[in-house]
Amino acid sequence: MKWIPLIEDLRRYNAEKLRGDLSAGLTVGVMLIPQGMAYAMIAGLPPIYGLYASLVPLVIYGLLGSSRQLAVGPVAMVSLLVAAGVSELADPETPRYIELAILLAFMVGGLQLIMGVGRLGFLVNFLSHPVLSGFTAAAALIIGLSQLKHLLGIPIPRSHFIHEILLYALENISQTHLPSFLIGAGGILLLVGLRKWRPMLPGALIVVILGTLVTWSLDLHEMGVKVVGNVPRGLPEPYVPSLNWQDLQALLPSALAIALVGFMESIAVAKAVAARHGYEVDANQELVALGLANIGGGFFRSYPVTGGFSRTAVNDQAGAQTGLASLLSAGVIALTLLFLTPLFYYLPRAVLASIIMVAVFGLIDIKEARFLWHVKRKDFYLMLIAFFATLTLGIEQGILVAIVVSLLLVIHRSAYPHIAVLGRLPGTTHYRNVERYPDAIQIPGVIVIRIDASLYFANIGFVKDFLRKLELQREEPLRAVIIDASGINDIDSSALHGLKEIIEEYRQRGIHLYFARVKGPVKDILKRGGILDLLGEDACFMEVHEAVEHAVKTLGLTMSTTQVQELRE
Repeated sequence: MKWIPLIEDLRRYNAEKLRGDLSAGLTVGVMLIPQGMAYAMIAGLPPIYGLYASLVPLVIYGLLGSSRQLAVGPVAMVSLLVAAGVSELADPETPRYIELAILLAFMVGGLQLIMGVGRLGFLVNFLSHPVLSGFTAAAALIIGLSQLKHLLGIPIPRSHFIHEILLYALENISQTHLPSFLIGAGGILLLVGLRKWRPMLPGALIVVILGTLVTWSLDLHEMGVKVVGNVPRGLPEPYVPSLNWQDLQALLPSALAIALVGFMESIAVAKAVAARHGYEVDANQELVALGLANIGGGFFRSYPVTGGFSRTAVNDQAGAQTGLASLLSAGVIALTLLFLTPLFYYLPRAVLASIIMVAVFGLIDIKEARFLWHVKRKDFYLMLIAFFATLTLGIEQGILVAIVVSLLLVIHRSAYPHIAVLGRLPGTTHYRNVERYPDAIQIPGVIVIRIDASLYFANIGFVKDFLRKLELQREEPLRAVIIDASGINDIDSSALHGLKEIIEEYRQRGIHLYFARVKGPVKDILKRGGILDLLGEDACFMEVHEAVEHAVKTLGLTMSTTQVQELRE
């Protein structure tokens, strides 16, 4: 049952695994209740839709997902992307807005399913980690500060730009609703304290219970504290949103962004947890599972979901062994929807805001920024570009910039490959980069280079320019060029034409070109492309040293007695 990993896992099931799944399923299910409602608020939806999004998608992913610990459901990042895309078309919490958010779940699921069936899981690798870190940090700031209106009790207009939110909050700080602020601030302090000293306790649930009890007992809702109010009881009824071509077109950019970012967040945490447990996750199976989870959830009023960092960590720590833990979590949500929703009437929105702010500010990875600064400044600057682009341009534009920057980085690195000038280490037949080994010996009139990339249309021009500049830097006339091809795995037709141009130009000036350490498939391409016919079969050598000896002997290069002796050693 390749397409249903849970069945395969259950064949090796035992009592110990059942205890782990029961513990994890109940823990994550309880954790999901306040988190789901809070994240629905970020998405601009009534809190009940966070519970709807925590039901059917968990069941489908639990059956089909290749990760045994990943906890799927509403997450902060995807919720904000939903708000960014749908709020352009409708006002939050209106029927039209809800319909579009559900339609978005179908679109995201459809895109992920197509990518999974098409084996396109590798595409996510084109989003570099530094760029994604910058985008995530900026999005976390926007998410967190968007909750200031609930924390302060000030009607701050919705915005995806933090400077607008902060400016409005500062200008109207005197209007802060003190009871709301005290409840929200207390929730933040309690959550941070529990996370530090009692991390295994369900902090979000404890804050929800205490906040609800305080509001109910002191009648704070009559003093202006905004509460969740009536929460519909019962399981979500089947639902299909109306299809409109204009809506589909308008939501497509958001659907693409959510499909990619959601999958990246999910696969990153799934791989990390799987590595600790010694098994592999299948990226394409994950896309299929997430895609069907979003499509199936859409039929039952869910907005887009994905795997979450914090819940997966809790799921793992609580002992999850298989996807059955997700099914049990869904069962907790179902019981809540059937019997417990009236208990949320007095739940303050400031408490939900505190849960959101503590959760998302944890996504700002200062350690990663310091690491990049010390290890590779270029990656640090890329992170800053994504960070400030998201802050200044907005969420959707920010993710677009992140994707474009990542792709440009891939193109730049492949168009400008690393090329090393080699010299022979004294007393050996080994050739190494002269920049790293200044004592390495270079033969007058001979250039030895190693190209650490496949040759194709985008980088062959750079290789030709590199050889020309290298020749100009040499005082003695150039007689031979030797290419160490150990780093070349492929050559396309454009690169073959480029090599022919190099050979013909060299031939006119009496310069010989040799290859060394050529891999079999690459040599086949050189032969089919006519390169070996131009150079001759004897232009390829097993080792660089053999090529250098051949060039010196054949071309009668003049060297000092010391150099001749060193070459023979």
